[in-house]
Amino acid sequence: MTLRFSSCNYSYGPWRPLVLEDVDYELPAGLTILLGPNGAGKSTLLKLAAGVARSRSGSITLGSLAAPTKAYRREVAWMPQTITAVPSLSVREYVAYVGWLKGMNRRDAWERARDCLSRVELADKENTKTTRLSGGQLRRVGVAAALVHDARVLLLDEPTAGMDPHQRRVFRDTLSGLTEDVQVLMSTHDVADLAEDADNVSVLREGRIRQSGDVSAFLAHAPQGTAPARTAEAAYTALLTS
Repeated sequence: MTLRFSSCNYSYGPWRPLVLEDVDYELPAGLTILLGPNGAGKSTLLKLAAGVARSRSGSITLGSLAAPTKAYRREVAWMPQTITAVPSLSVREYVAYVGWLKGMNRRDAWERARDCLSRVELADKENTKTTRLSGGQLRRVGVAAALVHDARVLLLDEPTAGMDPHQRRVFRDTLSGLTEDVQVLMSTHDVADLAEDADNVSVLREGRIRQSGDVSAFLAHAPQGTAPARTAEAAYTALLTS
């Protein structure tokens, strides 16, 4: 099953300018990094893919499933930029609740929540109220919640924001164990998130996909003579200014 955008347009109102324009995009297999400056439309693209917003025209499908139907949303997991703590819920309860909302029975969601918290190194916090977590810890809870129901597509909006270097490494190790069975689309505006284990790079600028391909195709946009340590940054800059 492949996530596909077909001629999608989106605006925040009938008389507002388009945020996304004529987007035709097929999510590649594996881990895809979605790069783009602030305001490019990355979060909007992920919201449409998650089925929590509707495109003004065009369609979004996952195999034979169309967004934003309930069956479609069961196959897609979304981690938004902002993870909101729920004062009444512990960390494990929070993750299990997300699983239940996605159609899991209560017992399976409860057991699966512990497994997912272990994967993001938060098993020791399972009984802690979400309001007592740091920002980085709360984002890792968001990752665990996105993993809990075994979705086919995982959408992550700036997931490493607020994480320290160790937490970022744990997060990337977690992703590397998923991509054989799950398509992952991870948005960022930071080329430092172009990890060595990424499979593909897509670049969104001014509401349009400007580049999509494997990592080597992305890096090929860097001008000749660019220092190796600056290749990703130079390629990104070239795509934003061309």
